[in-house]
Amino acid sequence: MSIIDISIIIIYLLIIFLFGIFMRNNVSNFSNFMIANQKLPLSLGVTSMLGTELGLITVMYNAQTGALQYFSAFHIGLFGFIVTLAVGLSGFVVMKLRDMNIKSIPEFYAQRFSQKTRVVGAFLLVIGGMLNMGIFLNVGAKFIQAIFGFDTNDQSLKMIMILLLIIVLIYTMMGGMLSVIVTDYFQFLVLSIGLLFCVFYSILNIGWNNIFDSIEKITSNPYNPFLSKGAPYVFWQVVLAFVSAVVWPTAITRALTMDSSNTVKKQYIWSSISFLIRFMIPCFIGICAVIYFNDQEINKNALMLMPLFLKEILPVGLLGLVIAGMLSAFMSTHDSYLLCWSTIITNDIIEPLSGKKLASKLKINISRFIIFLLGLYILYWGLFYEGSDSIWSYLGITGAIYFSGAITVLVAGLYWEKASEMGAILALFGGLSALIGLEPIRKILLINLQPEEIGLLSLLFTIFMMILGSLLFPNNKKGNL
Repeated sequence: MSIIDISIIIIYLLIIFLFGIFMRNNVSNFSNFMIANQKLPLSLGVTSMLGTELGLITVMYNAQTGALQYFSAFHIGLFGFIVTLAVGLSGFVVMKLRDMNIKSIPEFYAQRFSQKTRVVGAFLLVIGGMLNMGIFLNVGAKFIQAIFGFDTNDQSLKMIMILLLIIVLIYTMMGGMLSVIVTDYFQFLVLSIGLLFCVFYSILNIGWNNIFDSIEKITSNPYNPFLSKGAPYVFWQVVLAFVSAVVWPTAITRALTMDSSNTVKKQYIWSSISFLIRFMIPCFIGICAVIYFNDQEINKNALMLMPLFLKEILPVGLLGLVIAGMLSAFMSTHDSYLLCWSTIITNDIIEPLSGKKLASKLKINISRFIIFLLGLYILYWGLFYEGSDSIWSYLGITGAIYFSGAITVLVAGLYWEKASEMGAILALFGGLSALIGLEPIRKILLINLQPEEIGLLSLLFTIFMMILGSLLFPNNKKGNL
């Protein structure tokens, strides 16, 4: 790699770090630290959501999905677009949550059901979320390994990953949501432009018609996901599309930072385009990588094809810009998740269990300490986890530990008057059934079901538990809605 590319990477990351630290002076209270005082305008709200959802992990797992499923993988992005647009047009779930002036979904559990439900929901959210984000550092390490040519056991690789994680920890601990929003904004701009150039150089090197001709020689079913993956997998993608837009904490937190519920609707309408693009562009690059390497590398590690491909086709200067954008995206995703989990632990577990209202400054300090602890966990899990499931499958099933129960409780709590506290708690615990979908557990239990099949069964189980618990153990009085 040229000195020009390396210089671009270092300068860009330094600018991002300084901007994140600068925002520390604007943190005055816990609401400001967690959700920017719910005063975010539409433009920043949209770019922040796009920046969070367009992380390095997103680009990598979508490129891997494209390399493995070819054009049939595009249905994932299509579902993301349709579901997010539908939520924006209808305001389903998100408008009611924003009108309640809450800071998180577990806080909704408290208003609708009870403090006990809030703590249980937050606890399960954190378990699923931590397992979910634990693999981010591992994926980032593979990207850097492919780009810079490090050996798997190279100590320099581990030192670079630790340094990037330290940078993220510092500016997230100092600036909170404001730092996250500012860094998301810059990351979105740079990476969006960089990905467009990646598509251009991919087509330039391979040829538009040759892309389709080559894929059709590799497989007889490159376009139809029902043939290549099966109906359960396709239906599971619809669930994940709704989760990504509405239920996943890093996304819904962006909605709760907006200045009004009407702005939230506009945010989702505009963001729907990005939910399409963030899947389709990396998938397309992954497909081009398979063709470029003549299918020779795919059986070794499909996850690393995309960075190896970009290293081959991008010119000096542009390669540095794209890598800088990717590393910034790596940092952007980490800061969003670290802030989200730490503030939820503080706001929805520690404060309710303390039995009193904690001072805003104390809650900020607790959250900062939790961010540090989460950073240690990410470092351990990210560098030592081993698994053969695709990254997208892993993220879907670990997220299901939280969201299969959360979808049911959230929708039922907002739209079904008979939803009760017991039903909500049973549904939330029912989400733990998704743990069976993790590859090591499937092997121990000798289960032959795919992760998506277990995820769908887990969701149906939580719906059953919600209905059963609510009918057998109704509330003595209506919820607070």
